[in-house]
Formats: sequence, C-alpha cells, structure tokens
Amino acid sequence: MRNLGAKGVVLMRNLGAKGASTLAVMPDVQLEAEDRTLVTLARSARARAGTAEGAAVRDTDGRTYVAATVALRSLRVSALQLAVAMAASSGVTGLEAAAVVGEAGTDPPDVDAVRDLGGTGLTVFRTDPAGELVRVVTT
Repeated sequence: MRNLGAKGVVLMRNLGAKGASTLAVMPDVQLEAEDRTLVTLARSARARAGTAEGAAVRDTDGRTYVAATVALRSLRVSALQLAVAMAASSGVTGLEAAAVVGEAGTDPPDVDAVRDLGGTGLTVFRTDPAGELVRVVTT
C-alpha cells in the first residue's frame, strides 16, 4: 500500500495481465510533497498555454520536465508525451513519477511513453483542472 491522494487516497496495487496495475482507491490520505509539486507544475503549464492538458514528469535525479498539449494542424502531441520527450531529449535515462492535469483521460500511448523511458512501477497521477486526484495508473 502507498499513500497517494489529493483529497487523499490509499492505493493497493494488484499486478494483472501484461504487468498493468489495477488500483483500489480509498479516501483520506494526502499526496506527498514531491507529487503535489508535479501536479502544481502541470496545472501551471496547462493554464499558461490554455490547452486541454498539462503534464510534468520527475526524473531519477529529481529534475522536472513540464509541458502542455500541442494541437497544431500538422502536429499533435499530448502533454504527457511531450514532457517525456523533453526529458528523453535532455539525456534522462529514468523517471520516478508523472502527473497529468485536465479534463480528458490519460490515453494508453501516454502511459506507454512513461513506461518506455522510466520502466515499470512508476506512478502516473491524473487530476482534474483544480488539482483533485481523479485516478492513479502504475506503469
């Protein structure tokens, strides 16, 4: 069990098929300070760019990479995919956690990008625009 929530949740992980995790969510625990920072940075990126989503990832050295959704006519990249790409292009070889803020759901390719750079067992926090935890996915 790990404490992880905005209003607080306790998540119990059960690894299922293909290494995907299923999570049970229960109220009354707080996000850890580093994870709250990821959510705050992701909210800031979303607000600054005026996009559907903002995202932040933390690498194994504690550095963060922040991005917003890109929706150009010729290029579409989710906020989480772009944050992972920014980390990868900076030479990062591992991630610790990620956060996505917005109305839309985290698509599997987004989580796949986190898994590709960070491996399995990483936490991806999903919050609404106000920063309230909606869902937690583990790579």
